[in-house]
Amino acid sequence: MTARKTPTVVPSLLAGDLSRLGAQLDLLKAAGCSWVSVDVMDGHFVPNLSFGPDFVKLCKSRGFFVDTHLMVTNPLEVAPWFADMGSDVVTCHLEAVSDAAAALGKIRSLGVKAGLAVKPKTPVDGLVAALDACDLALVMTVEPGFGGQKFMADMMPKVSALRAAIDARGLDCWIQVDGGVGAATVAQAAAAGADSLVAGSSVFGAQDCAAAFRDLGAKARAAFGSKHP
Repeated sequence: MTARKTPTVVPSLLAGDLSRLGAQLDLLKAAGCSWVSVDVMDGHFVPNLSFGPDFVKLCKSRGFFVDTHLMVTNPLEVAPWFADMGSDVVTCHLEAVSDAAAALGKIRSLGVKAGLAVKPKTPVDGLVAALDACDLALVMTVEPGFGGQKFMADMMPKVSALRAAIDARGLDCWIQVDGGVGAATVAQAAAAGADSLVAGSSVFGAQDCAAAFRDLGAKARAAFGSKHP
């Protein structure tokens, strides 16, 4: 069985204040944050537009580990843009590729780790089947497209299924949840087995983003894996 990873809170830039994003990132870095998430939306795969590769460059310039979540119809075409800017993990959606294992292999060939995500209405089976090719398995806990949505607790069986499969196979793969993660929900996600917890509004929308980050991390670590001894 593979060693469990330490649960990590991953602030999502989607909720940041673009007028002072650099300052917010510096505060989070000082609070011990090492990993941030850059959401990429094309207005087709999801009903919103967001960041380009320069945001990865901004985060790397401050020493962060960066995962790039591609919510786009053509992930394999745009993945090199973000790999070239320094992304450490590039995640595509199962719904946007015809062959998940082949897509993950192409992403890894860019010299980065490869992630695979599923939307709430997509069964987890395809993600479980592709775990051997995954470095990160992402369960969306809101419908992707906009921040500030309510956490979908009914996605936790997907997280539990991934935790069981990863532990049984001894794989080195993060389980990430993204959407609605905050003080009232982070422990639930961590207890189900998630070890990468993307938090947007609950961090950047807080009066003290550094304190919010630390609080979420403490709650996640205390609850992690309690349903999977």
